[in-house]
Amino acid sequence: MERMIGQISLLVDDYDEALSFYLNVLGFELVEDTQLNSEKRWVVIKPGNTNGQGCNLLLAKAANPYQKSFIGNQAGGRVFLFLYTDDLKRDYELLIKNAVEIVRPPKEEQYGRVLVFSDLYGNLWDLIEPK
Repeated sequence: MERMIGQISLLVDDYDEALSFYLNVLGFELVEDTQLNSEKRWVVIKPGNTNGQGCNLLLAKAANPYQKSFIGNQAGGRVFLFLYTDDLKRDYELLIKNAVEIVRPPKEEQYGRVLVFSDLYGNLWDLIEPK
C-alpha cells in the first residue's frame, strides 16, 4: 500500500488574513477555497511549483476559544513546518522584503542551508535548501 500525507491542518484566526499572508507574502498558491456554510470554508494552499510533491496546508479557522488558544503554537514552541527551496538566498531576501520575522538567520548544517522564520501567527518554520 502506497501512502502519503496529503494535507496538514493549520489553525488560523481568519481565512482572508491567512490567505493574504501565505499567498502575497510567502508566494503560496491557492488550491481550493470552497464555502461550506456561513462560518466555515475549505481553504487549501500549497507552496508554488511543487510538481505534485509534498503536502498542502488546510487553513482551518479556529471555531472556539479552546482552538484559538493553539493558534501560532501548534507545536509547543518548536519548529512546526518545513519548507524546502532550491534557492535559500532568493527566498531569504523575499522574507526580508516582506518583513517576515527571521528567528534564526541562514546557517550551514549537515543537511544543507537553513533558516527559521515565524509566520503571521507565530508558528515556526524551517526554510531549507538541501545539499
